[in-house]
Amino acid sequence: MTTPLLLILVAAVAFLATHVAYEWLAKRLLIVSGAEYLVLGVLLGPQVTGLFSATAIEAFEPIIILGIGWMGISAAMPLRLQRLVRIPSVPYRTSLVESLATFAMVGAGATSAISYGFQTPWREVLAPGLVLGAIAVASTSAGLDVAFGERKRSAPVLQQIEVANHLNSVFSVLAFGILMATMHDTVPLMVRALTLTEWVVVTLVIGVVGGTLFHLFLGGEQSSDRLFISLGGAIILASGAAAYLRLSPSLALFAMGVILVNSLRHPGAVQEVLRTGERPLYYALLLLAGASWKPDNNIAWWLVIMHYVVLRTLAKLWGTGIVTWFNGAQASVGLDWGRALIGQGRLTIALAFDYSRRGLPYGDLIFTCAAVSVLFSEFFAARFVRAVATPLLAPLEQISVTTGAMIDSVTETMTHALPGFLQQSPEEQAPSTDARSDTSVDSTVDTTEKER
Repeated sequence: MTTPLLLILVAAVAFLATHVAYEWLAKRLLIVSGAEYLVLGVLLGPQVTGLFSATAIEAFEPIIILGIGWMGISAAMPLRLQRLVRIPSVPYRTSLVESLATFAMVGAGATSAISYGFQTPWREVLAPGLVLGAIAVASTSAGLDVAFGERKRSAPVLQQIEVANHLNSVFSVLAFGILMATMHDTVPLMVRALTLTEWVVVTLVIGVVGGTLFHLFLGGEQSSDRLFISLGGAIILASGAAAYLRLSPSLALFAMGVILVNSLRHPGAVQEVLRTGERPLYYALLLLAGASWKPDNNIAWWLVIMHYVVLRTLAKLWGTGIVTWFNGAQASVGLDWGRALIGQGRLTIALAFDYSRRGLPYGDLIFTCAAVSVLFSEFFAARFVRAVATPLLAPLEQISVTTGAMIDSVTETMTHALPGFLQQSPEEQAPSTDARSDTSVDSTVDTTEKER
């Protein structure tokens, strides 16, 4: 199959998945759809049918880089400073400790599993193990969106889950970008090799410059069509620059997103454009990632995958429970709200695919760990959120109903006891009294004139 036909196929599948499958499954079955397109990509790839050849997948490299950058800038859109300062400090503390615990547990466990399974010194596999730890921190917010939408976000448990999702994304993107700078190779035409700090600064500067230029030239644009084209061009430019320098496009575009969401006076139009394009690009990434997947029958792979899934689940469950109990917040959010963070999705696939496409050590293994986690967790992400939040929201709803009933009862009782209750005040009734007095005066004058 030729590359143009493959491009049409990818676009058609992404469109149908966005406008048909996702909406139908989310509304009726409370299912976060998307992971099944990873399986479809495997079926279309060289491992099964061969419709997607290795050469054809290489031709889609610009779309892959665009998708990775798009997921990075989308992760920064909720980080508007005016909104963040209104949230109490406890959700931030608990989320940060949970992110650190997940990164440490999965990173250490994956490093030891890779070292033992492949009989390699741990120093040589420390970087891939930490990459798995960074990817494990990310959790999908799609479960919260499908389960509750924009309703009841002020409830403590939903606010805690939302803050944790955003902070997990921030931590994952930052850690992954720094690790990519650590594993950076020498770039041609460079006068000297840059240090780790310099590569991280270069990555952030790409995003800051891109966000600043977009704000200066297109910051006041509100047309969705023009914004989509211009924003897509800016993302391609910044992602391409980061990819050319062998840096992390997700970190560069994350910095660009932070600039945009805090510099634009009305960022809603940009957020809507990013939200509209995020899902089709995610499905395209899933298809292309599945088609480029290269599995191995080595039993060491299953050892690493088991360590990744088990340790990540324990960190999300136990880490959140311990830190919540330590902060004394179990009464408002419970001890098992970490179950809502088990689901992984868009950012996980983007980071894992970004690592595997570079040809770095254990790239296919790391992508397989992320793909297995997404396949088994994203499907139930909305149900996890609903199971955690519903028991805590039910008393709040009951209190609201009871309070409303009490107010109605008191109002009715006072109305019967005091006939003047809820009637107009004397000041409000004064004009009518004056009017009556004026009328009586006029009638008296008329009577006097008749007598005369």
